[in-house]
Amino acid sequence: MKRENIKVAVVRIEGTNCEEESYLAFKRLGADAEKVHLKQFTGEDVSGDEKRDLEDYDILMIPGGFSAGDYIRAGVIFAARFKSALRDDLISFADTKKPILGVCNGFQVLVEMGFLPSINGEVTDIPEAVLATNDSNKFECRPSLLKVEENSKCVFTRRYEKGERVIFPSAHAEGKFTVQDKETLEKLKKNGQVVFRYTTPDGGSVKYPWNPNGSVENIAGICNLEGNILGLMPHPERVFNGYTHPDWTRNKDRRGDGSLLFESVLDYVEEEF
Repeated sequence: MKRENIKVAVVRIEGTNCEEESYLAFKRLGADAEKVHLKQFTGEDVSGDEKRDLEDYDILMIPGGFSAGDYIRAGVIFAARFKSALRDDLISFADTKKPILGVCNGFQVLVEMGFLPSINGEVTDIPEAVLATNDSNKFECRPSLLKVEENSKCVFTRRYEKGERVIFPSAHAEGKFTVQDKETLEKLKKNGQVVFRYTTPDGGSVKYPWNPNGSVENIAGICNLEGNILGLMPHPERVFNGYTHPDWTRNKDRRGDGSLLFESVLDYVEEEF
């Protein structure tokens, strides 16, 4: 598939606030990106050419923000609305190996819907993990240093070197990744589903604030068993350009660390579809 023919849907509802940066990340790389309200997929309160069909898109992204005000808990209302109306469509989308990306609030939504971690390759009715309140009990907004895991099978990291360190900004109050039991955690690691971990410049002990939320084993991002669904707490779309890095004045020729994530998934779609 040619790059300009790849259709990307960045899904929004009330409270999402990162759809513009996410849309531009794909658009700047030549894809046919579009911001789509959830109601355009469900058909609620829309008519005529406003209606959209999920199957017409090649990549789905759920951006960050505070969807529905994060009432009850982060991402749960967005997830409930999405899943109740489009569960079968979403499963079909994922089963065809089309990529799905959830960043920050989007990660929370994918976990609430049971699409992640999906350690047995199936969408679960009851979440197998949770993005809990940060250990600091406050909103954390800071540059986070991440390591790309050596055995990750994720299609979103193809352009990164294994073990490479990147900087993505964190901005969340409920980002502590926790799984239901030790067995689930071990399967995640064995399956190559851990994609990013929080790290330090010298590779030493990862404590607060390097791990901004207290996630188990410093996990910052995971994928499903097939590697086509990624959930990530820090924001790659906010460092698409080098000049949006906090240290840009010391490395003005630097390419934005986040851009390679979007390049990677577009490469994958170009090759596979």
